[in-house]
Amino acid sequence: MTALEVRDLVVEYAQSRGKPFRAVEKLSFTLEAGRTLALVGESGSGKSSVLKALSRLVTPAGGQILLGGRDKVPAKEYRRAVQMVFQDPFASLNPSHSVDHHLRRPLLATGRARRGTEADTAVAELLRQVNLTPAADVARKRPHELSGGQRQRVAIARALAPAPDVLLADEPVSMLDVSIRLEILNLLDDLKRQRDLALLYVTHDLATARHFSSDIMVMYRGQVVERGPSDEVILNPKHPYTQLLAAAAPRTGATRAEVRAARQVRAAARSARDAERRETVVGDGCRFRPRCPFAMDVCATRPPEAALGGGHRVLCWLQSEGKAAA
Repeated sequence: MTALEVRDLVVEYAQSRGKPFRAVEKLSFTLEAGRTLALVGESGSGKSSVLKALSRLVTPAGGQILLGGRDKVPAKEYRRAVQMVFQDPFASLNPSHSVDHHLRRPLLATGRARRGTEADTAVAELLRQVNLTPAADVARKRPHELSGGQRQRVAIARALAPAPDVLLADEPVSMLDVSIRLEILNLLDDLKRQRDLALLYVTHDLATARHFSSDIMVMYRGQVVERGPSDEVILNPKHPYTQLLAAAAPRTGATRAEVRAARQVRAAARSARDAERRETVVGDGCRFRPRCPFAMDVCATRPPEAALGGGHRVLCWLQSEGKAAA
């Protein structure tokens, strides 16, 4: 069942001079109950702008966001149904308040529990669901008394308190120690299945995107350049940008030659990115053209068209059979 549908989403930011900066360009996708969709891309690709629009922190410049098939959803209902887990658990929790306060407040505000014993029981149950025990001891603590992993578990419990339908996870493990990242991701995966949540997992880590998501969207400069089943996108990338991300990702057991090749790819990417920043006008062609090693004449004059089938779509002239020469 479709929990959230996004149609032709456009996000823009006003600038002091000239036209607004367009961070997201006509993005469309759906979030299904009980499934995880990963949104992958480097810094500046537009991932955070998508999250801000979905959480109603910014007003989209165009497009529609449908919750349960409805376009016009009251703010209170929408905010209950769509919750976010932020990247930095320490910054997202108020250091002046206890864990109990952080969980009790959304329970009361959304009517999920009444004051007194009912709220006490609901807080304890939320803490148990995120594996924080004994619940009574944890509830009395403040964020600075918890480890990074514990703080993120509290943040997850707070997001679950209103009983949402959609969970937006903004790089939820990037600020945590490597040793506990897998635990947090497994927790989110278990909660998604138990509560039939639609989960949008935003990350720059291709490995976790593959293992913890059903489908992947790869975003570059406000556009999704490749999307499809996670294994297909990561193991058989078609877009040059996805190939670059895959080549630059560290791999366990890589040979020295593979390590050297990955370093060369990263160096070439930095050089190309510098060149891209200097090239302020891309024109009507492909946005990835300044960095693409396979750029053709058509890439500078016409925007690429989506190609391939079977659920795997790529925005690249290389995959558009016969169209590039047309």
